[in-house]
Amino acid sequence: MTAELSERRHLINLSYRLLGSLADAEDVVQETFARWYALTRDQRDAIASPGAWLTTVASRICLDLLGSARVRRERYVGEWIPEPVPDWTDDPADRVTLDESVSMAFLVVLESMTPAERVAFVLHDVFCHSFAEVAEIVGRTPAACRQLASSARRRVLAAPAAPTARRAEVVRAFRQAWEAKDIEALIGLLDPGVTVTADGGGLADAVLRPLEGVDQVVRYAVELAGALSGLTIVERTVNGQPGLVARRDGVTVTVMAFDVAGDRITNIWAVRNPEKLRAWTMEG
Repeated sequence: MTAELSERRHLINLSYRLLGSLADAEDVVQETFARWYALTRDQRDAIASPGAWLTTVASRICLDLLGSARVRRERYVGEWIPEPVPDWTDDPADRVTLDESVSMAFLVVLESMTPAERVAFVLHDVFCHSFAEVAEIVGRTPAACRQLASSARRRVLAAPAAPTARRAEVVRAFRQAWEAKDIEALIGLLDPGVTVTADGGGLADAVLRPLEGVDQVVRYAVELAGALSGLTIVERTVNGQPGLVARRDGVTVTVMAFDVAGDRITNIWAVRNPEKLRAWTMEG
């Protein structure tokens, strides 16, 4: 892997975790390298650590985008869910390393943070940058960045996850019960406070507000089960965790991610916005 390819992959991984959007992450990396190549050769040669320079620029672009994201989300139709990523992509430079820091549950927690909290936490806790380095990027003191990361860390630790193997068993059982319209089995797999959030972005049919509680979720699941005859539901890795993908005529129309606590599903995220399913258009 060339040095530039390695740096691009690192920046994609960083930007995706900061923004929750692969498309936006790709734009950030493109802009970062555009700024790098806009420097003269002498200016580039004077930079002691090109990797650190690229990380700083990309992080600052992400910080600016996070600051404006709230306004953009207010115009978004329905709920906004982070863009799901598969365990493959066509371009190695765009491949996101799958671990707990890209699970949908983790990204949703990151969405609840302020831009500064999110950047400080991801840079320090996920990518192991010192607080002195983080401070230079976010424009705050190292002590302030330490507090930001600590606040963010408490939110993450408050959401424990079940082991991946157990998640896979629960997701498989859910798929089987859903396809069979087995209401009793569905009830047994769902946490009493289960929440379903769908993201159609105004481009695909989806509930506009989260559904909460077993009764609402089971009723909705059974209604949807009637449409399953035209769909193929397959188990796939979604953001590094067991999930489901629904295809119609070979085209991915829904990607579902799950959060599981113990033996029960606590959250289901269903992404239906086709603009967020580009990476799922072909089998890996």
